[in-house]
Amino acid sequence: MSDIDYTFGNDDDQSAPADNRSEYRLTGSAQVTLELESCEPESSDESAGRSLVSKTRDLSAQGFSLMTREPLLEQALLSAWVKLDGESAAFQLTVDVVWCRPASAGQWLVGLRILESDDTAYLEWVDAVARAMSED
Repeated sequence: MSDIDYTFGNDDDQSAPADNRSEYRLTGSAQVTLELESCEPESSDESAGRSLVSKTRDLSAQGFSLMTREPLLEQALLSAWVKLDGESAAFQLTVDVVWCRPASAGQWLVGLRILESDDTAYLEWVDAVARAMSED
């Protein structure tokens, strides 16, 4: 991942809420797929669910922010698949919508916290973010 453009710091974007994170974030892009509605458990039609695909604005081991085309309900728990540049597969994670604010042109700025869970790739995610930070 040494050729990936991840950098430390915060954006100078004034529309972003105050930074309450206890750790550095990486500014860089990762693709995120959020499962907004899952399909019926007995259904073989995987298209019955509803998902949203976006790119991160910044990220850390504990969470990330992104822009969406629709608002997300605060405190919603969602399944997420996050693909970091340079990684071969997406990390399956559970996220909590911490905040959601209107941005510009019908977009929404969303802050998500990654929840630690044995049923997800949480430990692998933390390791991958640590590797990306050490390469800066």
